[in-house]
Amino acid sequence: MSGKGSCSSGTAGSSTAGDYSVTSSGTNSAVRNHYCARDYGSGASNSNSYHYSNSDGSYYYSNPNGSAYYNSGTGYSSYSRGGGGKK
Repeated sequence: MSGKGSCSSGTAGSSTAGDYSVTSSGTNSAVRNHYCARDYGSGASNSNSYHYSNSDGSYYYSNPNGSAYYNSGTGYSSYSRGGGGKK
């Protein structure tokens, strides 16, 4: 899961999944969560990946390889594999 590093809109960076630019980020005060959307470009299976984390300890990642990961913060987690590389 990527998600470490800078998450301010307009910033760019690199992760194990490749180079990205942050397209949006912030905090939703209504549900008290943090979110970050990253664009990994046309070479990624899921070029517009994102993650969010909630005040209750739960978090979700939609990764650039097409996989997704959810953790409830209370012991439950689920992972779905991506569909493979983009042609």
